[in-house]
Parts: sequence; C-alpha cells; structure tokens
Amino acid sequence: MLNICIVAGARPNFIKVAPLVRAVVRAKADGKDVNYRLVYTGAENDPTLEPTLFDDLGIQAPDVWLGVDCVNLNELTGRVMSEFEKYLDANLTDVVIVVDDLASTMAVAIVAKKHGLTLAHLVAGTRSFDIKMPKEINRLVIDGLSDLLFTAGMGSNSIVSREGAELSHVYMVGNILMDSLRFNRPRLVRPSVLDSLQVKEQEYIVFTLNRKVLLADTANLERMFAAMCSAAGDVRIIAPLRPSAAEVVAPMVKGYDNFSIITPLSYLEFGYLTANAKGIVTDSGNVAEEATFNGVPCVTINSYTEHIETVKCGSNVLVGEDAGKLGDAVADIVKGQWKKCSLPDRWDGRTAERILQILMDLKRE
Repeated sequence: MLNICIVAGARPNFIKVAPLVRAVVRAKADGKDVNYRLVYTGAENDPTLEPTLFDDLGIQAPDVWLGVDCVNLNELTGRVMSEFEKYLDANLTDVVIVVDDLASTMAVAIVAKKHGLTLAHLVAGTRSFDIKMPKEINRLVIDGLSDLLFTAGMGSNSIVSREGAELSHVYMVGNILMDSLRFNRPRLVRPSVLDSLQVKEQEYIVFTLNRKVLLADTANLERMFAAMCSAAGDVRIIAPLRPSAAEVVAPMVKGYDNFSIITPLSYLEFGYLTANAKGIVTDSGNVAEEATFNGVPCVTINSYTEHIETVKCGSNVLVGEDAGKLGDAVADIVKGQWKKCSLPDRWDGRTAERILQILMDLKRE
C-alpha cells in the first residue's frame, strides 16, 4: 500500500491538490493499492475557507486539521512542525506532498525529512529571485529538501538544475491548476452580482488585490485607481475583496462610479466571473494563470511573476506598480487591443495523473 499524505497550508493550496485527491480516489476505486490523507495546517473555523469550497472542488474536507492559527511566521513554523510531527508519529506515511511556498509548507517539509520520508514538492522551481521575500526563502529550503521536484515547465526545470538538483529527481508534470480549471469549467456558477450590477458577460473588468506591500503604499495605490478607473471609462470594474483589503480600498474609490467592491465569491462563482470577463487586473499569480487558460487579457500589478509562461505565451502583462502603465494596459483592454496568446506546454489537465503514476512507479522499484 502506498500511503500518501497531502498537506495544504492555505486556501489556494486546496485548488492545486484537489485534482491529485480525485486521482487517488479514482485509482483506489480501480483496485490500485494506494491511499491518501489530506492534512490542513490551519483550523476548521478558518474564515478564508468558504463552506462550499470542498464541494466546489469535488473533494472531501481534510482528514486532519492541525489547528495552527497565528500571524508571526516563526511562531507558525514552530507550531506546525510540532503538530505535524505528532501526526506522523500516529499515521503510517510513505510520501508527503507539499504545495507552493508557505511557512507552513516549509515546516512540514523539514519534519517529513527528519522522519526519513519521501518528500515531494508541487510546484517546484518557482522563483522571484528576491531573497528578501520570506516565500523565496521557503522555496529554496523546500526544493533543497525534496526528493521529488514536480515542476510546471522547462523554466522551472532549469532553475532547480542550476541550483544543484539531480535531474533524476526533477519531473516536469505540467500545471496542476489547469486540472482544476478543466474539471470545473462545466460546473461554474454564474454569480447573482452580475444581475445586481446590471452587467453582462464580456462587459466588465475583474480586479483583485491581496499583496500587503501594495495595500500599505496608499499614495501610489490611489494613483493606480485613478489611472485604472479613468481608462476603464464606462466599463464596470468588479472587485471581490476580502474585508482587510476592502477596508483600505473603499475610501480610495468612493468617487469612481465604475468601481464596485463586492464580497468574496465562492470558488465556482469566482471562476465564472473571471472566465467571462473583458479583462482582469490582479496581483495574484494564480489568477493570471487562470486568465491565460481562459484567454482573458490580464494585467499583473507587479514587476515580476513566478509564472513567466503566462507572459511569454499567455495573456498576462506586467506593469509593476506604475499607474501610467496600468492605465495604458486597461485602455488597451477596453479597446480590444491585446496580444495573441496560447496555452503553455502541458497545460492539458493531466498533471495529477502524471504525479500519481510517478509515485506508484517509484513505490514498485
């Protein structure tokens, strides 16, 4: 029996591991000797996990909740290490799969290796090349510890190879987020807010904002809103924002009739909103990836992206935190003047199948 422990540290992780969970469930139903347990490092009452999330993703709720909930990253790391060690002591585990680059992800990776377990990292090889970023440190540590590095593309393969990873440990499995998007495309739910705002598909721009550094620079943020709203003209900008971001943004956009802040949507509703938008402005790499999949023009308010394929062949452009460049990009969206884009290699919805096959083949060796 291959016993897989899949660990999620935040809401976006569930979107990436859901296809893998479904793949294991299918394999087990087909008589394969494999099992999994889904572990969440956070608490059951985590407000970022909407009640419909797991049903929307087509998976069961986590088997185990470690219950760690704190702001200080060093404290969080220590507490996750302690709780995950207790989990491993009580549960037979062959492989631990960690996702992305959180402090909790790094903590789990360290404990898994200290227990002598096979550690797999999804998605490996993503870099900002800014060592001042805590997440960049997490990525370096996790990739350095991992026995299996599952990458989304050749660029990530090159990065981990340059950093000394053995080629036999690196597998370009593709972008697992696409597995979720392909699975959920026919299940998307039209949000009622479109009727409330009296806007139709392809007639609005979606805006998302989460980065703390952007929210902290209020003077520049005001300039960006002025440029964006002016360039949008009569096109409605719809902004599903969490309370902390909405509190900062609301006073800045009070005078712009075309900017509407709404409460966060469910996963399937948000997927519909972005898939049917005229364009997207975001600071999220995942949202930019979804935009490329859907062929929707996307503007990322950052000077870099860990998902460079969304820029090289996808629908994404980077404008940094420059209000002028943001305004110009939004104006191009409104005019319908955007670059041609295509899907990067292995965005085919079969990443989870590849990962599971690799794990089962290694188990047999």
